Amino acid sequence: MASGLEDRSQRIVDSALILAEQGGFDAVRLRDVASHAGVALGTLYRRFRSKEDLLVAALDREMKGLEHRVLSRLPEGDTELDRLDQLFSLVTRNFCRKPNLARALLKAQVCGRQEIAHQVAGFHAQLERLIVATLRGSVPSAARPPTEGERRLAWNLDLVWYALLISWSSGIRTQEAVIDETREAARLMIEGWNGADAPCARRSGAPQRAD
Repeated sequence: MASGLEDRSQRIVDSALILAEQGGFDAVRLRDVASHAGVALGTLYRRFRSKEDLLVAALDREMKGLEHRVLSRLPEGDTELDRLDQLFSLVTRNFCRKPNLARALLKAQVCGRQEIAHQVAGFHAQLERLIVATLRGSVPSAARPPTEGERRLAWNLDLVWYALLISWSSGIRTQEAVIDETREAARLMIEGWNGADAPCARRSGAPQRAD
């Protein structure tokens, strides 16, 4: 939805991001967003059904920008764990750099509205693509799609990171704790993926495990 948004929708999303950054989820009142964007309230409603729909659209746009940045220059490192550590450091710091906005985006995702489930699933699919690309040190292609093992590892790491991010949002963990604990989860998962007696992480260019 990012680059596909037309100008008026882009202005609406920009306004929602500004208001969320200033005052969090509760500050994103659709009437205020419409006024800030210089559009009629009816115009906003024709594009976005609720504040959650609007905030998830904003998240989609932000995530597409991050995805382009990461895939253009994948994290470097000798091992999968080194590269994943860089990825989650980048993603976590990028997400948490504006705490009010980050908490608003998280609250929108967990609201339980069925009509935005597809967009929320898209956010997780984007992150899982980044995890797989980081794992193998190259972008998956039609000729070499993700293996079942890569997909499962990416899915589980996504779940762990997201749960830690919610705990950060609740004030239970610091940003650094989210990064550290995601790294530890990645270490344990890679160790299990490779086998208990195998090295913790394979080096770049080493043969991939056959699933």
